[in-house]
Amino acid sequence: MQFKRGEKMYWETLPNWVWIIYYLFIIATLGTAIFSVIRKKKIILSFITIFITITIPIISIINSIGREKGVDEFEHLVTHLQQGSPWAIYAIIGYLYILVWWIMFLIKNKEKAVPY
Repeated sequence: MQFKRGEKMYWETLPNWVWIIYYLFIIATLGTAIFSVIRKKKIILSFITIFITITIPIISIINSIGREKGVDEFEHLVTHLQQGSPWAIYAIIGYLYILVWWIMFLIKNKEKAVPY
């Protein structure tokens, strides 16, 4: 399908700055998890983080390919979460796990930085 100049494609997407922040967050999470494995700290949790950090974007992209006209990726995720789709539930639980990972990682590093 060819698009003429000024013609809009039928699907929506999030702004580029959202994608930049998202993928920087994913890369930073992957980096901290690998760093923890190398340091031999929280090895099992680190491997879980690595697995989740790699699989969530892949699963989300695959399941966002066939979304409806005029719906961006976030709206698509929320709609499927409300419908109880397993991939959307996995993605949300994964994002919550990553949030907890960052909280644990930052608290642990802050404790080391504060001298007693």
